Amino acid sequence: MSTNSIPSESIGSRFKPSVPKCASLILIFVSLIFNSYTFAQENTVEQPNRQISGVITATNNGVSIIPSFTLGRPAVFFDLSMGGERFSFDPMLRFGMDGKPWNFVLWGRYKVIKDSRFTLTIGGHPAFLFQEVDIMVDGKPHKMMVSNRYLAGEAVTNYEFSEKFSMGLYYLRGTGVQVLGARNTDFLALNSQISNLQLVKDFKLRINPQLFFLKVDENSGFYVNSALTLSKGDFPVEFQGFFNQKIRSEVAGDDLVWNMSLLYKFSNTFSKK
Repeated sequence: MSTNSIPSESIGSRFKPSVPKCASLILIFVSLIFNSYTFAQENTVEQPNRQISGVITATNNGVSIIPSFTLGRPAVFFDLSMGGERFSFDPMLRFGMDGKPWNFVLWGRYKVIKDSRFTLTIGGHPAFLFQEVDIMVDGKPHKMMVSNRYLAGEAVTNYEFSEKFSMGLYYLRGTGVQVLGARNTDFLALNSQISNLQLVKDFKLRINPQLFFLKVDENSGFYVNSALTLSKGDFPVEFQGFFNQKIRSEVAGDDLVWNMSLLYKFSNTFSKK
């Protein structure tokens, strides 16, 4: 799952440039979701509210869903969510600042349990991790963009102890379908959130500590990280600092990962009667 270029003598027969195909897949997913909503709305008198929301992030160092993996250079993220109270389609599209794709993750999620304090969510996705690799064409070296293809599932629990503190478990299992690197990944995290910490006037701080176990094929390790997010009232832009520290691990990667990010958040609710 490394994002660095990997030399190869004869990779062309296995991997083809995949950006156009991935773009087509994304359009197909979005079309299916849109058509299902349209069909449902046309055949009922009144529909519950639907929501389209998301976060656009600009950062000096792209950090993956699994925080020990990074792009290693500035990146921009588009994390979107479309759906209702139970089901949502949550594509995550991530690029380097140079416009080259890094990874596309096309989540489908369902809230199995949803009450005032406890939630249980399950989800799954196909994912595409892009890499530039060196290949030989007619005896000359060339760079080619290829995609590593993964399938993954997740289970997420969260319990809200108060308006300011919540805690839960997150489990992710990923399997490589056609990859250059690791094939099986297990990620188990203990998440917590301390929110609405009043600073000055209407500035607030949110802290998200996380302790996680990671296993990549035969290698494993433990890590700790935290994100600190500064917000101001209803202003849609937030500032975030993040670090991830290796405790003990055999998995390849930096001992310390950090970044600074600007986040733009938006949300719209719609319904048809």
